[in-house]
Amino acid sequence: MAADLELSYASAAALRARYLAGSLSATELVHNTLARIDETNPALNALSHVDAEGALAAARACDVKIATSRRTGAPLPALCGIPATVKELIEVRGLPCRYGSRTMAQHLPAADAPSVARLRAAGAIIVGMTNTAEYGFRGYTDNPLNGLTRNPWDLNRSPGGSSGGAVASVAAGVTPIALGTDGGGSIRNPCSFTGLVGIKAQFGRVPVYPASATPTLAHVGPIARHAEDAARLLQVIAGPDGRDWTSLQAPIADGAGLSDSAPLRIACSPSFGYGKIEPEVAEAFERALTLLRPLCGPIAVEKNICSDESELFMAEFIGGCSARLGRLVEERPDDIDPMLLKLVLAFRERSAASYTELLQRRFAVREQMRQVFERWDVLLSPMTPCTAPQIGQRAPAGYESYRLWTFFGYPFNLTGQPAATLPCGFSAAGLPIGLQIVVQPQREQLLIDLLMRFEQVFGCNQRRPPG
Repeated sequence: MAADLELSYASAAALRARYLAGSLSATELVHNTLARIDETNPALNALSHVDAEGALAAARACDVKIATSRRTGAPLPALCGIPATVKELIEVRGLPCRYGSRTMAQHLPAADAPSVARLRAAGAIIVGMTNTAEYGFRGYTDNPLNGLTRNPWDLNRSPGGSSGGAVASVAAGVTPIALGTDGGGSIRNPCSFTGLVGIKAQFGRVPVYPASATPTLAHVGPIARHAEDAARLLQVIAGPDGRDWTSLQAPIADGAGLSDSAPLRIACSPSFGYGKIEPEVAEAFERALTLLRPLCGPIAVEKNICSDESELFMAEFIGGCSARLGRLVEERPDDIDPMLLKLVLAFRERSAASYTELLQRRFAVREQMRQVFERWDVLLSPMTPCTAPQIGQRAPAGYESYRLWTFFGYPFNLTGQPAATLPCGFSAAGLPIGLQIVVQPQREQLLIDLLMRFEQVFGCNQRRPPG
C-alpha cells in the first residue's frame, strides 16, 4: 500500500491527539510507517535494519493502553504509539548494532541502552536501526557494512554525519522522532542539512551506556521535525543512570526557562572568528536575526568566540576511537575504515608531551567559552557553513583545506554545554539551512523554550522534501 503522507508527516503531538480522539490506532500508524520505509529506503538507505514484526507487536500493545486510557482516563505514556528509530551506535536489545564497522559485524546486544529502555517505557515503538559512519567519525554517512545514505531533499547530496540515517528517515516522513548521537555535531549538523530540530543537551544529561567510542565528547539526543517533539523526547531520555557516572544530574525541569529569566542577553557570531560561510548561509543567518529581533530585542555581534581548536578536538575524538579499537588495529586492520585506521595510527605516534599540550588547550578553550557566557545568556550562529554537500565529497567544494569544515558544532562538545539547531531558511535550490542556539551550562529548559519560540517565527518545519 502507498503511505498516507499526511500521516507520515504528522507530529508526534498530533498523532497522540488522534489516538486519544479514537481516530487512529497505533497498528494503523505502524503499517503506514512500514509502507513509507518501503517507499523511501531503497533510494535513501537510511535504515540499516527494520524490525517490522517487533514494531507491530509493540503497536498492538499500545492500542490496548490507548483504549484503556480513553475508557478510564488513565494517563497515557508520553510517547505511547509513536514510531521511532535508533542510530546504530546505541544498543537495542535483540537488534543488530554494528557501529557501522566490520569489527562489530556480529554484535547483537543483550540489553537496551538507558535511552532505549526509557523510549520503550514511554511507549515509543522502535521500528529499526539507522545508518551511521563507522564509530561516528565521519561528517557524512557511509560505512563498509551498510553503504551510503542519501539526503531526501536531493538524492545527489549527503545528509551529513554521523547521524545521517536518522535525519534522512525523519526528514522523509518515516518517523516523527529518532535517537541520534552527537560527538562533534553529529546530530546538529545533519539536522541542519535536512531541515530538522536536533538537541545536544548538557554533557551527561542523557546517560550513555555502553560507553561511547568518544566518551569525553559524546551525547545521545533527540532528532525531530518539530521542537515540541524533540523536547518531549529529551525529557523522556534525560536523567541519571548509575552505569554512566557522568549522568548523575538533576532533571531538566529544575532549570530556569524563558519565563523565569530576566531580559536575555543574546549575542550572535557569523564565523566564531575562524570559520568560512557561504553567501547563501550568511544571508539566511542575517534574515533569521532580523526576524528574531522583534521577539528577542537587541542581538549583539561577537566576531571572535574562541580559537580554532579542531586539532585538539580531532585528537580527543580519535584518541577515544583508538582506545575503543584497542588491539584490533594490529589484529584486524583490514576490517577498519582506512581513513579511521590512518588517523588512529597517526594518533598513536603522538608524543606524551604533544598530547599534554592539547589537554592544556582544552582547559584554555573552556575558559574562553566560560568568559563568553558570563557576558551572554544565549549565542546564535550558523549551524553549518554551507548547505548539504554533494555525495562523494569528503568536504564541500572550497573547504578541502580545513582540518574540520563543520566549524560551529564541535566547540560545544569540548565545553559540554547545551546546544541545538532548527531550520531557519532555505537556499535558492531549496536546501535547508540551520540556525544554532547555544545556552549557558545546565540551561536546557531555556534552550527548549527558545526552540519553540523561534520555530513559530521561522515556520520552516512545514516544508517537505520533494517527492
